[in-house]
Amino acid sequence: MAASRLCQRTLSAFKPSNRLWAPVSLRCTPSQVTQQHAPRVPSCFSLTTQNLDAFSSRPVARAKLLLNGILEESKRPDIIFLQEVTSDVRTSILGNPKVREAFLVTDAEDKTSFEGVPFANMTLLSSKRFALDLELLESQKEEGEVERGDNFVLGPVSRVKLPSKYGRCALSVDIIPPSTPTTAYRLINVHLDSLGDTFPYRTEQMEILADLLREPGCSGGLIAGDFNAISPEDHALLDKNGLVDAWVVLHGGEGLDGATWGVGVERDDGLTAGRLDKVAVLGVEAKEMEVLRPRLIEVPKPGKDSDYIPCSDHYGLRLSFSV
Repeated sequence: MAASRLCQRTLSAFKPSNRLWAPVSLRCTPSQVTQQHAPRVPSCFSLTTQNLDAFSSRPVARAKLLLNGILEESKRPDIIFLQEVTSDVRTSILGNPKVREAFLVTDAEDKTSFEGVPFANMTLLSSKRFALDLELLESQKEEGEVERGDNFVLGPVSRVKLPSKYGRCALSVDIIPPSTPTTAYRLINVHLDSLGDTFPYRTEQMEILADLLREPGCSGGLIAGDFNAISPEDHALLDKNGLVDAWVVLHGGEGLDGATWGVGVERDDGLTAGRLDKVAVLGVEAKEMEVLRPRLIEVPKPGKDSDYIPCSDHYGLRLSFSV
């Protein structure tokens, strides 16, 4: 990645002994991972991506309800991408007992990513699927190798500054399969620029993101989150950049079955329901995908009956894929 655009971040794990989040010092590259000699079948992972809607009433309560819904599913995802995370919502996420117990989290080390912007994105990775034994890791670092059975090894975590009207960044995490240690797959959490006048920014952003999946040592991966795809030209950007739209390949591109924003809402600006949220893949196989309808939350009104609003103005997406 271009150094001028790159801000190195880390993943953190919650330590019950001192009740603090501690950065996990993983600076692995594909060449440092020892190959496993047994043949490997493709590994399957599940991803949920959700825009939390930073600006509606009760943002912390809504985010908590959305996240608990994701975590309470019988098939808890291995990877969670969140967009429009405010500083207060970040604090709530880091205090969630289920998150503390089962996930590694980006941006727990400090609030740098939340300075000067109304919100940022965060990524959560299952500690069961991606964690390394830190003591084992340290002992093997001295020998110049890292080994961890079937678990994917975690590589660099980065924020990539994008050309943007709104200060948007892409949040990238590399994962390295033990069966093919000379390469990595990249998981990129995005929130592209909003509204119609920023289409030129989104065009450039997609070119940069597609290039990140083709860098030397990277065999592809996925880009997921809020693409703000509000026009036919937006929907053409994936094909233009050689990326596969997971929803289209699994469900086709006709109709609004995959709409994630503006569903059942009449707007004064003329925008209608659309598939603003997407998952784009390269070098991995999309298996199953569905739209997640947000729960409702009560918004009390003094002297009146309470309103009930969706926890987000975006529907979420759940994807299973194989590497």
